[in-house]
Amino acid sequence: MTALGGDDVDPKLQLRVQRYGWDEAAPRYEAAWQAPLRPAHDTLLAMAELCPGHHVIETACGTGMATFRASDAVGEDGRVLATDLSQGMVNEITRRAIEAGRSNITAARMSAEELSVEPGCFDRALCALGLMYVPDPARALAELHRVLKPGGRATVTVWGERRNCGWAEIFPIVDARVASEVCPLFFGTGGQGVLKGLMEGTGFVSVEERRQREVLRFDTGEDFVDAVVRAGPVALAVKRFPDAVMADVRDEFIESVKLFRSGDGVYRIPGEFVTVSSCTAS
Repeated sequence: MTALGGDDVDPKLQLRVQRYGWDEAAPRYEAAWQAPLRPAHDTLLAMAELCPGHHVIETACGTGMATFRASDAVGEDGRVLATDLSQGMVNEITRRAIEAGRSNITAARMSAEELSVEPGCFDRALCALGLMYVPDPARALAELHRVLKPGGRATVTVWGERRNCGWAEIFPIVDARVASEVCPLFFGTGGQGVLKGLMEGTGFVSVEERRQREVLRFDTGEDFVDAVVRAGPVALAVKRFPDAVMADVRDEFIESVKLFRSGDGVYRIPGEFVTVSSCTAS
């Protein structure tokens, strides 16, 4: 059991929840989150120092928001292996890569804790806002370390501290209506020095951490609900809610963020991201 978890966290259950939850969220995820998450991806890719010809592995790739930008950076002579626990996400990124003619992108369903690749194959490893969902983050980081070449670089972004995330109340709101916690470890890696310490404990060296505060814009309350509830980490939990329960969830969530609604009806939600980049020993 990871030090971030508690004795009541069932890793197998959490993996099932994440796999099928993101299958459910996949069709909506790109449209809902691409603009709000752009600043976090900018930092991730800048700190990753991708170069033409690099071989890159990405875990928890989602629909490919960072993947396609990494594909641009490594060029035709490079390649990107995009992995995700959700088959729905893998299908989505595969479809988009084919449509865009991106022959340097391959997608495959893999758990971040158990990558089905040989050791020492990649120059760079990326994980954009996916480590929060992994039952054992240290194990996932150890896998990134294993698959990197000597001197390779891993760059990981997570959500920051709960108190700095304006939409965090969705978790207790949903948890009050389901049998178990939806994402019990979500903010565990975002604490001060936590992710940096995990990477150092996994054997990475020259660890650099960067925190950034951003404002996430959603033009309407419905856009915001769709992103957080139907295209986010609670998508599976709410799928079977009766209409009346779903309406209650919506109303309670909107009430929890009312201070972030401006006079024009736009929601400007505070958020914090933490990005850590580090190398394997040469």
